[in-house]
Parts: sequence; C-alpha cells; structure tokens
Amino acid sequence: MLDPLASQLERFMSVLVARQSLVSANIANADTPGYKTVDVDFQAELRRQLGGSGPVRVEVEGLQVKNDGNNVSIDREARLLAENSLRFNIAAQILRSQIRTMRAAIQEGRNS
Repeated sequence: MLDPLASQLERFMSVLVARQSLVSANIANADTPGYKTVDVDFQAELRRQLGGSGPVRVEVEGLQVKNDGNNVSIDREARLLAENSLRFNIAAQILRSQIRTMRAAIQEGRNS
C-alpha cells in the first residue's frame, strides 16, 4: 500500500466502479417493463468504504414512472455516467501523481 491517501483513493474508485455498474444496468434496462432504477448513496457509501465494507444498492425514489412501471431516466443516467467518469479520472490522476512522487523519491535515494 502506498500510503493512507492511496488507500482512500482506491476505496473511492471502488465506489465509483460500483456506481458505474449500476448506472450501466439502469441504462440497459431502460425499456424493461417494471424495472426500477437503482443507485448507490454515494456519500454514505464512501463513508462505508472508508470503513472497509462493500456497496449497497438502493432504489431511487422520486423518479417519474412510465406506463410499464419502469422509472429509468436516460438523461439522469447519462449525467451520472459523465459525473462518475470525471470523478474516477480525477482520482486516477491523483493516484498516478502519488506513484510518480514515490518513484522520484526512490530514484533520489538510489542516486545519493
């Protein structure tokens, strides 16, 4: 393990991966009669992950239900995919930066 920040970034990215999977499933089921949108309570799940446990799916309340009982909003899901991707990319950049810093410190130690 690199350090506590890297560990937290790993858990953060784990929550993002879980959310990406659920959002993708929502989109895949956009035309499935009776399908109910599920998501991750992102803030609560992040707190749980920092404590070490896995993601919990929750049914999303307050969405418009179509005649077939389905409540997937493609606009909402597309927004969540974009938001999730942005968060994941930022976390990956921070983690890469941490690794570069450690590599530089190791290289500096070898050259001393």
